[in-house]
Amino acid sequence: MALRMLAAVLLLAAPAGAWAQGQENYIAADLVAESAPVPGETLTVALRFRPQEGWHGYWSNPGEAGLGMQLDWQLPAGWEAAEPDYPVPEVLQLFGIVNHAFKAPYTVLVPLEVPEGADVAGLAPITVNARWLACSDELCVPETAVLTLRFPQTGEALRAEFDAARAAIPPQIDSPARFAFTGGTVRIAIPLPLALDLANPHAFIAEIDTVDYAAVQRFYRNGDDVVVEISRNALRAEPETISGILAFGAPGEGIRFVAAPGDVPVGGEAIGGAMVDSPFWLLLGGALLGGLLLNLMPCVFPILSLKALALARAGGSEAQAKREGLAYTAGVVLACLALGALMLALRAAGEQVGWAFQLQQPLVVAALLVLAVLITANFAGLFAIPNLPIRSRGGGGAFATGLLAAVVATPCTGPFMAAALGAALLLPAPQAMLLFGALGLGLALPFLLLGFVPALRNRLPKPGPWMATFRKVMAVPMALTALALLWLAWRLAGVHFAFSALGAGVTLAVLFATFGRARPVMKALLLAIPAYFLIALPFRVDDTSVLAVESVLDPVPYSAEALADARASGAPVFVWLTADWCVTCKVNESVAIEREATRAAFEAAGVVAMRGDWTRADPAITRYLEEWGAAGVPLYIWYPAGGEGEQLPQVLTPDALVELAEEG
Repeated sequence: MALRMLAAVLLLAAPAGAWAQGQENYIAADLVAESAPVPGETLTVALRFRPQEGWHGYWSNPGEAGLGMQLDWQLPAGWEAAEPDYPVPEVLQLFGIVNHAFKAPYTVLVPLEVPEGADVAGLAPITVNARWLACSDELCVPETAVLTLRFPQTGEALRAEFDAARAAIPPQIDSPARFAFTGGTVRIAIPLPLALDLANPHAFIAEIDTVDYAAVQRFYRNGDDVVVEISRNALRAEPETISGILAFGAPGEGIRFVAAPGDVPVGGEAIGGAMVDSPFWLLLGGALLGGLLLNLMPCVFPILSLKALALARAGGSEAQAKREGLAYTAGVVLACLALGALMLALRAAGEQVGWAFQLQQPLVVAALLVLAVLITANFAGLFAIPNLPIRSRGGGGAFATGLLAAVVATPCTGPFMAAALGAALLLPAPQAMLLFGALGLGLALPFLLLGFVPALRNRLPKPGPWMATFRKVMAVPMALTALALLWLAWRLAGVHFAFSALGAGVTLAVLFATFGRARPVMKALLLAIPAYFLIALPFRVDDTSVLAVESVLDPVPYSAEALADARASGAPVFVWLTADWCVTCKVNESVAIEREATRAAFEAAGVVAMRGDWTRADPAITRYLEEWGAAGVPLYIWYPAGGEGEQLPQVLTPDALVELAEEG
């Protein structure tokens, strides 16, 4: 918006007629009529633009920056100029800014209505004061020209030129389109025959500031309707009608539409070559394998104590082992499905969320902290409650353990998961839910196999008195988990919130440990204190930004504008997206990023380091994740000097960044 306002000021400030007939313009222009004017008929005139090499002009809605053309006609009395008709523009993305532009020569047709009885024999010159913005990759220049309409003698060449220009104008569909605002999203249903194949569609919206131009556009085929969903990113413009061009994907092909408020069908088959490139069976395999490998990822370490105790207990009867395996699997899969469904529902409502969004919510983190404190106290032997995971014998404990495992173990995307989860954001809901289910099945698969394969189960130690000691030992990693959640609560919502969450957990543990033998007055007090902490939690949330973490690289905070500036400087750029709740992120930072060797290599090569903190929800970071087909963090992108970005592996080796910096 700021870039467009600046362009408008420059364009309006340019003196009229500063460059006559476009002779000194980077985009040359002229004005020619298709034929001689006839009273009572429409005269079509062509504005022909010829950008110099490396320069481009703009569509009527230029996108995130730039400015559309302005025409001030000087017409004879009674003549009227209709709205210009543009060919199909192209999406031009420079330094993270998305524009609707024309880089090749293009022609804009303008219908002129000639009134009945008009004197066309002795016409005074017809002129237009035209203003537009010409841009290259480095510079934008406001241009203007006073163009005089020429009436050349009609011939084959002129007719062929107008025929080609008219063919380049996308036709207007006969049936009206419909649109609906849903949360932060606009959904448009455009009637289009089912037989028409759309390879890589894109909707160019004519109304200014109605949609987020950089957002991923999702297309679905629902019968004879093509439904496009576009994020609005908190924009407030809600026009009464929405018009534009639906580009089919092939250069210059598309249709024009005008949409009125109405019912827009839900669901359908995802279309568009840019939606999901991989076969669905491969995505399912990636989700399954990714969930399986997640058992080895640092994200899973906080719940290893729960799984270890459950696996040890599975050394009992075969029937019990199977019940435990099925119950644990059901808990994991159900949690993954529930998290996936909630994420898809929030995104359908216009929220910019991604995988592990639950750990961006302070109250969710507080609940996990309270639970971690209680499990730590239970493992340490301070109290025993039959319905806690470690004590249950009917499968309910394993089910609860599975629920907790999925909630805590899936904040980070590991190998093979990124493509599957990124595709889940683009696919129809049924297919997306299958991917989330496959992820949960992969996470639960080792425990499920132990329940059903006696040979594997026989390798486990036999149950015995050692388990009591082992449970107390497992209180240590659970206590470390609680400390990590306490730190995250502080980072998310401040010290007072973290203290209240910890107080709730500790006082609940004391309540469970002493309630049975406490006196009535003490029981009332034991109930009142944790209740106070729990009730106070929502009022203790500090809405200030997450505190910045010190870094040896002294990174620039991520934003689309900062990234554009960094790339424009000609220096290599390293972008890393992280979150305090992502254990994989923290391991990578300690192993490969926050190193003196990396800092020295970056300084020697002039690398610009840029960090995006996704600890709290950030729509700008979510959009950048979507651009790279990622559903969560970590995400590492390397931009070589003057080159395009390259996505790095999610697990970095110690010297990976040093080697990239040395290569430039």
